[in-house]
Amino acid sequence: MAREGQAAAGRALAGPAAAEAALAAWPAPKAGFTAAARAEAEARLRVAGLPGRRDEYWRFTDPAPLLTPEPAASAPLRVDRPIFEGFDKLRLVFVDGVFDAAASDDPALAGVEIARLAEAGAADIHWARGLYGVLEAAGQSPVARPFAALNTARAADGLLIRVSGVAPRPLHISYRQSDPGSEAMLHHCIRLEPGAEMTLIETGTAAARANLVMEVDLGEGARLHHIRPQGRAHGRRVISHLFARLGAAARLKSFTLSMNGAFTRNEAVIDIAGDHAVAHVAGATLGDGADGRFVHDDTVFVSHGAVGCESRQVFKKVLKNGATGVFQGKILVRPGAQKTDGYQISQALLLDEDSQFLAKPELEIYADDVKCSHGSTTGAIDETALFYLRSRGVTRAQAVSLLVLSFLADAIAEIEDAALAAEVVARLEDWLARREA
Repeated sequence: MAREGQAAAGRALAGPAAAEAALAAWPAPKAGFTAAARAEAEARLRVAGLPGRRDEYWRFTDPAPLLTPEPAASAPLRVDRPIFEGFDKLRLVFVDGVFDAAASDDPALAGVEIARLAEAGAADIHWARGLYGVLEAAGQSPVARPFAALNTARAADGLLIRVSGVAPRPLHISYRQSDPGSEAMLHHCIRLEPGAEMTLIETGTAAARANLVMEVDLGEGARLHHIRPQGRAHGRRVISHLFARLGAAARLKSFTLSMNGAFTRNEAVIDIAGDHAVAHVAGATLGDGADGRFVHDDTVFVSHGAVGCESRQVFKKVLKNGATGVFQGKILVRPGAQKTDGYQISQALLLDEDSQFLAKPELEIYADDVKCSHGSTTGAIDETALFYLRSRGVTRAQAVSLLVLSFLADAIAEIEDAALAAEVVARLEDWLARREA
């Protein structure tokens, strides 16, 4: 769905002028309880402007594909074999950024309250008033995230989900693309009350170009398992943001699988605010530049502000045919956050000499009783291991696939549910078989 003013947004590639054009391109939704948050986000965006290559956290990744209009893809849209299709789950469907009630299940789920932002957003009173735009605003420091501010200011739809108990089955947000030139902007708010638990699945391609924000607030002892296989559309351009705040003894595990896509930037901003909380963020990426430009960027910021907490960042990328992978990850340990256990690893496996991996790992520590580490490596296929497998009758393509799966195993291990993890591995095997890695 093309927006008026889109061409102007494409001409202004950075700064406040680009921000003004982007705001003009998306009409302001009718706002009730979101009005104050939208106005504040709009003001922040006007000051910060939209990023360019000179911005520190965009120097590895040119943001132009998120700003400049491009022709609709000439190739037909790929229809994926549905992932997790055999699992019992509650499905909520968005097509080109518009909720499709006919394709969705009845949203009634024991212990879970679900509403649409498009419908509930006009109300003056709603539980999400204390969450919508709040974590996004907090996540603007120390690094500005202007696309998230644009989303808060202009997103017209999304889901407002409150969980008060243990959800009996996973909640599945299914994104589908039907228009080759579609654009989508969705904003989800999720609150898990103390002791609540839920598995959340996001699948598919939201649009040809998408801006997605999810704000997650976990109460004391709450547990959220988040699995996100992003769609395989070759021309997909997406920026996603996960803002999460963890209360005492809360637990968050988030895993993202990315395959294909011309441009993907996944940002995660995690605030560990309660003692003994645990946050794991992981990703596995398979990138092939044979079908055109492939850029994949994971930018993660984890802030420890409480005692005895644990965080893990585990990101693995497999790149070939000129694909580019980026990782920017930071662990911040604030004063008083003693007994922190923070771990970060980013690794890339390059299957040719044309691909590249750019990494910026960071630690910033203001407490003295902590255990924090980070590492980043880039390498090629282990020729010794490859020779060993070939010597036992395994074809080269099969041997490379086995080594790739072994390389990605640490990231996949972050998936809490073994059956869901097995489905992810099966999807990886399908991709590798098609590509004859």
